[in-house]
Amino acid sequence: MTQHALYVQLEAKPGKEQEVANFLSSARSMVSDEPETTAWFAIRMGPRTFGIFDAFANERGLDAHLKGKLAKQITSKAPELFAKAPEMQRVEVLADKLPH
Repeated sequence: MTQHALYVQLEAKPGKEQEVANFLSSARSMVSDEPETTAWFAIRMGPRTFGIFDAFANERGLDAHLKGKLAKQITSKAPELFAKAPEMQRVEVLADKLPH
């Protein structure tokens, strides 16, 4: 069962909204080679507000993800794309429904 997850909220700088959307759309390839990332979603919640939700079966998968390609790209692109530092929250998954 999926037990661990991350929610990251991102706010695009004015005028960078499409660049953030493009970056997140292309980011799927960066997590596709992470076998312990059970689920991954890039979402848009408003004109400048974006997010990432990802889930993991165990702490090891979460830690590997935080050291992975996407985390490094977000950190390096943050000053250029985001109005403020990404806000990351670790969350506990209480129930899930995922394909087998």
